[in-house]
This record gives sequence, C-alpha cells and structure tokens, in this order.
Amino acid sequence: MSASADPTPSESYAQPEDWTDPQRWVALPRGKRSDEHGSEVEFPRTTEGAVAALTASNNSTVEGSTSHVDEQLRLYYSYVAKEDQSEAAAERVELGSIDNGKVIARDMGLKPGAPMPPGAYVRSLVIGYQVIEQSQDEVSVWLLSRVTQKAGETAEEKGSYARLRFGAKWEGTDWKLSVKATRHAQEATAGKPEPKIVAPGDTAFNAAGWTAIRQAS
Repeated sequence: MSASADPTPSESYAQPEDWTDPQRWVALPRGKRSDEHGSEVEFPRTTEGAVAALTASNNSTVEGSTSHVDEQLRLYYSYVAKEDQSEAAAERVELGSIDNGKVIARDMGLKPGAPMPPGAYVRSLVIGYQVIEQSQDEVSVWLLSRVTQKAGETAEEKGSYARLRFGAKWEGTDWKLSVKATRHAQEATAGKPEPKIVAPGDTAFNAAGWTAIRQAS
C-alpha cells in the first residue's frame, strides 16, 4: 500500500523444483465484516489479527474494469490510519497509481490507461511474514509477497517476489496501516540483516525465518 509502504528492492530469485514443507504455517483470522469499499475489516486485537490486516492491505487484484487506481484507493481508504489520511495523500496515491499502472501496462505489452483485456490481470498476494515488534497497540512485520501478471488468456503468467516492511496501530475497532508504526519498524531493523526473499517450498524459506500464510476458507 503506497501511502506508508517501505519497499526494498526485490532480489533476483528462482524457485527450486523440489518442495520442502514450511516449518511454520498460520491461517490468519478473518475480519468481522466488509466495509463500503468491499474490503475486509475489523480484525481481532491480536498479533495475528494485525498481520491479517496488514496482509489484507497488501493483497490486490487488477483485472477487467478494475484499474490500479481503483485498487490502490480502495486499500488507502480501507486500511490507512485516519491520522495519515488527507486529500493531499489520497492525491499522491492516485497519481502514483496512474504512473505505476502505465509502467506495468507497457511492460505487459498493453495499452496504458485501457481496461485489461480478457484473461489479463496483475495480482499481489502476501504469502509469508515475520514479526518485528508486537504489543497490544502496535505490531510491525516483514511481509513476503508474490506478484503475478498475465497479459491475456493465452499469455504466459509471469511472477516475482517482494519483501516489504510495515507497521500497524490499533485504532478504535481495527488495526490500521500507520506511518508512525512503520517508522518504528524501520528503526527496530536498522543495521540488521533483512530476511531473504525465498518462496514457501524452498528449504531456505525456513532458514530465513518466514511463517507461511494459509489462505482461510
């Protein structure tokens, strides 16, 4: 989520053919309801609840008539802390999404600004996490995401991985993505090795300290 993300460059990574079960798995809790933007909200006031909220704030799908702007503004209004929301911030998210959408469309060989053709999509899914710090009111984590894109029904799917650092604060009845909490995560990890980008199934996934996320039914 671009409003308070702390992205670090994705490392080059090739997933091995052999599968090794992750040693740590979790099925994250669901939110109590969907908000007016169609986003799952009101997660439990637990560490796993915070991880679930941060995961939801980083899962996105762009396909059909849903644009990058639509998705990023949905995530912004649903998951960013109220103290970090403003008209100027929302405009930055919108303009950044427009530019990013154009770059991705060109990379996929599609027309920038046009709706995705049938079978085309860009999806980002959080597949693992590591807790940095946790308390009753603030939780920070490393998130491991897989981003996939497909330019059309007959096109080959392409994938890459990203490692991001986020902090959430408890706000009213839910966890919200917070600039201050993310800054605390940056301070807590300063000078420390960043977890390696490795997918679940890779033996290095366990050594890197990731917990794999099972998708709840």
